[in-house]
Amino acid sequence: MTGTGPRPDEEAHLIHVEEEKVVIENHPEDWLAFGLFWALAFIVFLQFFTRYVLNDSLSWTEEIARYGLMAVVFIGAIMVTRRHSHISVVLLPNLLPAGVARVLLAIVDLVTLVFLALLGWFGVLIVERMQIQRMTVFDVSMAYVYGVIALGCLLMFARQVQRVSRNARDLWRGAQRDLTAGLVIDDREPRS
Repeated sequence: MTGTGPRPDEEAHLIHVEEEKVVIENHPEDWLAFGLFWALAFIVFLQFFTRYVLNDSLSWTEEIARYGLMAVVFIGAIMVTRRHSHISVVLLPNLLPAGVARVLLAIVDLVTLVFLALLGWFGVLIVERMQIQRMTVFDVSMAYVYGVIALGCLLMFARQVQRVSRNARDLWRGAQRDLTAGLVIDDREPRS
């Protein structure tokens, strides 16, 4: 009797999940995002506490929370760029032949690089133009708020330059391998 199904000591599963080993990395943008996140959490809690518990809201908490959220987003985006974990659709590179998929991945990396360069450039232009604009609650220039955004864009660009140079050294073979690393292909024959 020859069977192609699972052995008696194996269970057949529709979905197969494997846990990845957790790696904790220490990069400056990780710690900066962590600190900004908790500062933002404290400010939002302070806003909630003064408004609903003391019934006397602090006027500055809402504006600073808004600017803090902007900073967390753009500093956190540096971390996401480094890890290459932005939301993306990876169906097409998985369906194409290996050589064509690598060319497509190279084009995507280069377009992302150009986009981030433009984003950084426009960020610097906005910082220059916002120097005379003041915050509503504090007498501080809005250039500081937009400076954090410009810094985030420029550091995303720097991380993308690192990614493109690393991928170009092996002609995007590693990028293609990383793209398909999470796929589990069941190569057993179908049961009859």
